[in-house]
Amino acid sequence: MKRAFLPGVANWISESFPTIRLVLLILMVVLALAMILVVLFQPSSDDGMGAISGQVSDTFYTKNKGRSLEGIMKRLTIVLAICLFVVSVLFFITIVIYPVGA
Repeated sequence: MKRAFLPGVANWISESFPTIRLVLLILMVVLALAMILVVLFQPSSDDGMGAISGQVSDTFYTKNKGRSLEGIMKRLTIVLAICLFVVSVLFFITIVIYPVGA
């Protein structure tokens, strides 16, 4: 008869930690790859070029940058980074609660 690793916790909970850890690890890899792709597809920023060429930087595009594809990509990068951070913290919490060798 197996004993629960955590006192006062049902056996099925303590036995499910390796599965939870595997799911979190797969989710971390998927989020990391998605974040890499989103960052690679972002256009480069040309903010400093306006002063050299003398162009006026107050255009329709700069006023509505948040609704453009560039704004969406920046928001998606932030959301993916936050999700990756939360999943990573949860993964390491499972390691602290239920060590790998236990």
